[in-house]
Amino acid sequence: MGDMLLDKDAPGRSPQRYTRRLSDKILIAFHSACDQADYEVAERLLHILEMMLNRRPMPADSNRRKNMESLVAAYERLWHLKHPHADEQR
Repeated sequence: MGDMLLDKDAPGRSPQRYTRRLSDKILIAFHSACDQADYEVAERLLHILEMMLNRRPMPADSNRRKNMESLVAAYERLWHLKHPHADEQR
């Protein structure tokens, strides 16, 4: 069944999929694009993720700080991949 979760106590019910936030899926796609050196796609995915994080109203106790830290780390990864010799110039 792979990524399917079955409720054995409820016969006749359709299986439920494990859920993952769309923002998490976009971040996974970003890392995949980086791994494949497709930096244009990676950058576009980060812009989409940034737009999602900025438009969504977040309650005070949410994971906004963690989400923003992940976004910054992703931008840093992309920058280092696009500028591999930047550290050597110091």
